[in-house]
Amino acid sequence: MLLIIGTVRLPAANLAAARTTMTAMIAASRAEAGCLEYVYAEDVLDPGLIHVKERWTDQVALTQHFQSAHIAAWRVSWPALGIGERDLKLYEVGEPKPI
Repeated sequence: MLLIIGTVRLPAANLAAARTTMTAMIAASRAEAGCLEYVYAEDVLDPGLIHVKERWTDQVALTQHFQSAHIAAWRVSWPALGIGERDLKLYEVGEPKPI
C-alpha cells in the first residue's frame, strides 16, 4: 500500500474559493480504482495550511491518478488559488494493524 502524507499552503483568504476545487478533486480521486482514502483537512491553528492524506493500493493506481484529467485541472488551479508551497511525501507501508 502507498501512503501520501503532507501539506499544501494557500492564502487563508482563498480558502472559500479553494473548497469548490478541492471538493471536486477529492470526489474524483475517491472514485478512482485503487484509491483507498483521499482527504484534505484545514489546520485549525494555521489558516491556509491544508493537510493531505492519500492511500493507494499500488503504484499502478497512483500513476493513473497522476495522469487523470482531474489532477491536471487541480494543478492548473494552483496559481489562481495561490498554492505555492507543497510538502508531500510518499511512503510504502504494510497492512494496518489496530492499536
